[in-house]
Amino acid sequence: MTDDGPEYETDFRTAPDEYEIGRGEEGVFKIEPYKSELLPLWSYSDEDAAHESADAIYERYEQYRDDGEFPGMDMARKYLQMGYTRAMRYAKYPGGRKYDDDGDEREPERWADPEKRAAALVFEAYWKRVREDEAYQRAKERHRERK
Repeated sequence: MTDDGPEYETDFRTAPDEYEIGRGEEGVFKIEPYKSELLPLWSYSDEDAAHESADAIYERYEQYRDDGEFPGMDMARKYLQMGYTRAMRYAKYPGGRKYDDDGDEREPERWADPEKRAAALVFEAYWKRVREDEAYQRAKERHRERK
């Protein structure tokens, strides 16, 4: 681990109260041990890869839920969300490049890469499934109450 912030030095499995939910996909590359468990499962190269990836991440989500590990549950949600947003970026922008060389946002295309759009939709379905899971909602509320 590096010392780029306190999250790099924390094992959130043993210190779940230290976990902060954050916005969107915040923390996906910092929160251990979940990053190391989820990142190798994450792929959005095409629709088949997205199905395999989203299913594997969702299985981890279910494990974390069964084990009462809210940080893991939330990190699984974030990886599913990130699968959607990254694949959708490639679906809208050729090569996934949202900005041109001058730093100006490029005009999105509809659909620059239909295969990436299909991958994004796979992740979106799993992401929605987690967000709407009553167990996730209850665990999130309990975690916020402890903070």
